[in-house]
Amino acid sequence: MRSIKLLAIWIGMLSAFPSGLSAQDEEYPLILIPTDENDYSYPTDYQIPWEQIEIRVTEKFSPNLVSLHGSPRLDPAHPDGSGGRVMVLHGPDGVLMVDTQNRQVAEKTYAAIRSLTNQPIKVVVNSHIHSDHTGANEFFGKKGALIFAQENLRLDMINPLRPDGSPARRRDPIGIPVATYEWDPTAPGDAAVTLNMNGETVDFIPMMPSHTAGDTIVRFRKANVIYIEDFYRNYGFPFAAQASGGSIKGIIEAIDLFREIADDATWLVPGHGTLIRRDDLIPYRDMLVDIVNNVSVLRAQGNTLEQVFTANLTEPYEQSVRGATQQNRNRFIRAVYDEVENFPPIVNGRRAMPMHR
Repeated sequence: MRSIKLLAIWIGMLSAFPSGLSAQDEEYPLILIPTDENDYSYPTDYQIPWEQIEIRVTEKFSPNLVSLHGSPRLDPAHPDGSGGRVMVLHGPDGVLMVDTQNRQVAEKTYAAIRSLTNQPIKVVVNSHIHSDHTGANEFFGKKGALIFAQENLRLDMINPLRPDGSPARRRDPIGIPVATYEWDPTAPGDAAVTLNMNGETVDFIPMMPSHTAGDTIVRFRKANVIYIEDFYRNYGFPFAAQASGGSIKGIIEAIDLFREIADDATWLVPGHGTLIRRDDLIPYRDMLVDIVNNVSVLRAQGNTLEQVFTANLTEPYEQSVRGATQQNRNRFIRAVYDEVENFPPIVNGRRAMPMHR
C-alpha cells in the first residue's frame, strides 16, 4: 500500500511540469559557469597563454541555444573570459554560430560545439570585425559555414589597415563574409536577414555605426534573447572602435534601439561580461550622455585633449566601473573628444582618425 501511495505522489509531481520539461528547464538562462567578476593585474610584458585557455559552454538559453566563452583571468583585455562570447544554435538543420572567437582557440571552439552536436556548421554571422569575434572565421569557413555580416565589416576586412594607416595582413578569402547587408537608417531595428532553423527564428539586425561601422545584433525570438556584442562593457570604460567606423554617440543610439526592441523579459547577451536586462543599460547610457556633454563644452571652449584629461570627468563613475584603468579612461575621453568636432566620415568601413591616438 505504501508503495502505491508513493507512486501516486511521484505521478502527481510529474504532472506539475509540462511534458518534456524539468523544473530546471523552466529557469532559462541556465548559468553553467558564472562570469568571473574579479579584478586582476598583469605585468607589462604579459603574453596570453593560449595553450591554457579552455572554451566551455557557459550559459544555456533554451534546449539548443548556448553560449561559449573562454577561460577567465588569462586575457588582460577580457579577464572575465578570454575572447568574445560565441552563441551556438544547434539541431537537425545544422549549426548557426554568432562569431567565431580568436583564431588561436579555433580547434577548442570547434570541440566545444562537437560536445553538443555532430551536425554540420552551416551559418556564421559576425557581430563586428574584432579578432576575438572573427579570428576563427577562416577555420569555420573551411568547415563549410556561410558567413554573414554587414557590408561595412566586409569592406574593413578586405582593406585592412594598421592604426598608422599602413596596410595590415590580409585575411584568407574563405573567412571573409559573402552574404552581406547594410544598415538602413529609415528602418532601425528591422532584420536584414531572418532564418528559421532548429525550431528558432533568428534575426540579423544591422546597427548604426556604434561599436564599429559594421555591427550586427542577433535576436533569437523564441528564446527572447538578443546578442548585443560589444556595445555594452561592464569591464573598463566604453569603447567605440572609431578607426573601424565606431562612434560613442552611435553607442547611445544603439542603446536606445535595444530598449525599444527588447522587453522586460529579454535577456541581453554582451560579448563580454554578465548577462543584463534592458533597464541595466540606463545608468550606462546616462554616463555616456554626461561625458559627451561635458567634453563637448570643454572642447568648444578651446580646451586641448590634455586639458580635458585633467578635468577628470570620469571621477563620478570610477567606483561603478569595474576594471577602470588610466588607459581605458583616457581612451574613452579621447574618443569623445575626437568625435565632437571634425569627426572623419566612414570610407570602406573605416575612419581616418587623428594620429594623436
